[in-house]
Amino acid sequence: MPTRRLYYLLLFIVTILLWRWTDGWHRFLCSGPVSPPLASRRNQEALLSQPSGLHNPHTPLVVESPTIEYLDLDNASFTRGEDRVLILTPLRDAAPHLGTHFRLLSELTYPHQSTDLAFLVGDSKDDTLRVLRDEIKRLQAPSNPSRFRSTMIVEKDLGDDLSQAVEERHSLTAQASRRKGIGRARNYLLYAALNSEHKWVYWRDVDIVENPATVIEDLIKHGRDIIVPRYKEYRTHRSYLNWMAYENRKKRQKYLHKEVPLDGIGGVNIMVRAEVHRSGINFPCYAFENQADTEGFAAMAKRAGYEVWGLPNYVVWHVDTEEKEGNLKGKKEENVKGKKQYNLKGRKGG
Repeated sequence: MPTRRLYYLLLFIVTILLWRWTDGWHRFLCSGPVSPPLASRRNQEALLSQPSGLHNPHTPLVVESPTIEYLDLDNASFTRGEDRVLILTPLRDAAPHLGTHFRLLSELTYPHQSTDLAFLVGDSKDDTLRVLRDEIKRLQAPSNPSRFRSTMIVEKDLGDDLSQAVEERHSLTAQASRRKGIGRARNYLLYAALNSEHKWVYWRDVDIVENPATVIEDLIKHGRDIIVPRYKEYRTHRSYLNWMAYENRKKRQKYLHKEVPLDGIGGVNIMVRAEVHRSGINFPCYAFENQADTEGFAAMAKRAGYEVWGLPNYVVWHVDTEEKEGNLKGKKEENVKGKKQYNLKGRKGG
């Protein structure tokens, strides 16, 4: 019995010594303090410049082959000339909205030859795919001087069988599964379409009915990681971007590009610096800090150190969903150009 106890004691001591020795060995291999997610490059360079126990004695081997593509993202092509923009739109049973959608795309003033379009069609029961192909064929005709640099259609059914009826898809009980499904669709589209030349990703709902033709350059010029114009969200017991706008038209026009920080966003209109997506910030199709899809995207971006901003006086109009009387409960609102007046009963603010 004493021999067995001595054996267990020795085994315990050896285990502790081995653990301490391997812990010290790992510290030797991984130098530098722990850094937060996606710390700035300058901070990373400062950490890497600290003395380390590692040294690679080998001379770099230069391999030249026509099968190897070399990308230098520090000096990518988007640093010269117009910034490349990728417009992304997920679609489901969207055939009735595609005519207006492509008309608004055609009217955008940002250079079309610096703009790529990509669509994901999934779980549609109508003829969305056929109408989409017809609209792209018309838009991209060689004789059309307003055609875009490129277009892409991604087909992916994700098993979403939720009814598109307003009362069902916008009901509170449907939001968890619905938003997770939309987030998954966004991610499939993003990873299929984003390439190394894109500097900005512009997420745009198919059922927008009116927007300033300069919306892309208006949002880009703010230079923010993530920025959205004004629209309505579900009740979250927070201040809504929709209620931060000035009621006086002249004052609203004067402060058209006033920014406010946000902790959550919707998906109607989002401008994202492509670096944010490349760094792994996407649209969670699971609960991230109790949020999913665009709200989860904003939470994830802020956790990683990126900033999320909104423009309360810059309006993009969304199609009427007939859920309620309107975003401002019957009040009248003038658009950002001051040329038209809208009674918001029956319209949704972007």
